[in-house]
Formats: sequence, structure tokens, C-alpha cells
Amino acid sequence: MSFGGVNYLAVLLAAVASFLFGGAYYSAFSRRSLAESADEATEPRRRQLHADAVPFIVAFVALLIMAFVLAGAISSLGAGQVTVRNGIISALLAWVGFVMTTLMINHMVQRVSRIATLVDGGHWLGVLIIQGTVIGWFGL
Repeated sequence: MSFGGVNYLAVLLAAVASFLFGGAYYSAFSRRSLAESADEATEPRRRQLHADAVPFIVAFVALLIMAFVLAGAISSLGAGQVTVRNGIISALLAWVGFVMTTLMINHMVQRVSRIATLVDGGHWLGVLIIQGTVIGWFGL
């Protein structure tokens, strides 16, 4: 199930796996953040969880596009080169060269804390490594 060197099943599974990772990753950080920001001197604040589907749909489509582009980059290495190792290496190069540099610039200009930059950078590193691993594991 491939076209132009891209395995669509691998792309879909890479997007699903990285979407699930993102949910777990940010859930873990938001629970800690909520606990740290709770005001113990006053009554506990009630927070309502507003589940708007649009951001999740947009995030999944973006992860699908990201996985497709990463698969295209990995497949351009040539026949027999779509491996887990090359998937991870390609993911790391994309993260260092494009994601982290962009994130650092945007967060610096927007005056976002360094901790938030590290948290977001860790998320995108995990996303790309998962996607590169899945794509490399499926091969062409």
C-alpha cells in the first residue's frame, strides 16, 4: 500500500501513534501544572473541561501531513533505506533543524518561558521519533 515511495498505512499509523502520544504527554504535564497552580488558601477552583473537537481534528490532520512529509523524506533516501534507524535519524534531523529552531524563535519573540519551550520541544521530539520509527518499521 504505497505510492511514490510512501506507505500510506505507515503514515496513518504514525499519525495515530503520535496523536495518542501527544494526548498522554500533555495530560501528564497539565495535571502537574494544575496541581502546582491550585490555590490551597481558598476553596478549590472548579475547572470545566471544555471538549471542543475542532482543535483535535486540526491537530490530527497536521500530524498526518507531518507523517506524510517525513515518510517522503525518508523514502527519498533510496531503495532499502526506509529503516527504523534511518527513520529515527531523519526525525532527529527534522526536529533539530526545523522544529526546535522554529519553536525557540517563536517562544523567544512571544516571551514564552524556557520551561514551556522545553516541554513543547520534548513533545515534538517524541512525535517525530514515533513517526520516524513507525514509518521505518513499515518500510516501503
